[in-house]
Amino acid sequence: MSYKSELGRTWWLKNPAFKAYMLREATVLPLVFFILCMLAGIYSLGKGEQAWQSWVVVMGNPLVLTLNALALVASLYHAATFFVLFPRVMPVRLGGQKVPDNLIVIAQWAGVAAVFVLAAWVFWGVL
Repeated sequence: MSYKSELGRTWWLKNPAFKAYMLREATVLPLVFFILCMLAGIYSLGKGEQAWQSWVVVMGNPLVLTLNALALVASLYHAATFFVLFPRVMPVRLGGQKVPDNLIVIAQWAGVAAVFVLAAWVFWGVL
């Protein structure tokens, strides 16, 4: 007697929660492309000005810009789903009281905004 799974390859398509989970996990794919682009940039920076300029030209390609925009959207979606799940997985207590979930989520987005403002100030001299 042997066990044979009754689930097909598309079992997750039947439940909206599983679809959302699979979409969240799929956000890694555009991020891999983004990371590879950054690694190529670091490598070309070490190879000299000619290699760096070639990398800059490639990064200006509309397809590359589109894929990097997709990576940004994917990372924001991933962050949003993580921020909502975080208070459930690790409840925060202050003074014996549970901090409301929405306050934790707002604090996390405030942290993202603070990092963005700091990066804008450091790299572009704005804000």
